[in-house]
Amino acid sequence: MPNLTYDFAGRTAIVTGAARGLGLEFARLFHRSGAKVFLVDVDADEVARAADELGADGAACDVTSTEAVEALVDRVTTAAGRLDIIVNNAGILRDRRLWKLSDEEWAEVLDVHLGGTFRLTRAAVPVFREQRYGRVINVTSYTGLRGNVGQANYGAAKAGIIGFTKTAAKELASFGVTVNAISPNAETRMIDAIPGEKRQELEAAIPLGRFAAPREMAAAAAFLASEEAGYITGVVLPVDGGISI
Repeated sequence: MPNLTYDFAGRTAIVTGAARGLGLEFARLFHRSGAKVFLVDVDADEVARAADELGADGAACDVTSTEAVEALVDRVTTAAGRLDIIVNNAGILRDRRLWKLSDEEWAEVLDVHLGGTFRLTRAAVPVFREQRYGRVINVTSYTGLRGNVGQANYGAAKAGIIGFTKTAAKELASFGVTVNAISPNAETRMIDAIPGEKRQELEAAIPLGRFAAPREMAAAAAFLASEEAGYITGVVLPVDGGISI
């Protein structure tokens, strides 16, 4: 593990979709950098296991529920006394070509990705306004810009997150809050499931020739949440090895 360069001592962070994958790596880096981190996931058992692994706090929460999200923010601010950083990473896949896509599969994906991003950000705003400080990091996707076969719902949700990020950045700037997004291209369970030959084709299309390690995505999120990035807002940062060039 390389030396950490960010200092989040005294800061409190919520990371959604944190039971595994990129979310867990985001939480791990914030925790190692001194933040009080609350790992959040809909899977209560898995998020408890992940939180125990880090020695951090875990919370089960369904980000499609306004009541649950507001209760989460209340719990965190009561326990920590403040809330500084939120990472909206929760997401699901319901891949299917659009003529086979059901209303439920469409709505579920948008409600978790885009709806969850909206609900947690909205719930955090009163805290951020009172503090005159906040960092919002949203996780979008190359698919939100370029599309992908079988992912009309996912692509629409991720494109929506880009529009939400830019609008929220304008609305919250006067309160000392920055809102940014990252567009990752990393090793995940979805990538692991791709057959070898197809994976080679995908890697060949990436100028840097590989998928990133999840910790490289965490480094980007940490930068955008840092004091050093205080003059950056409304940005969608491609952390994708150049595939979006």
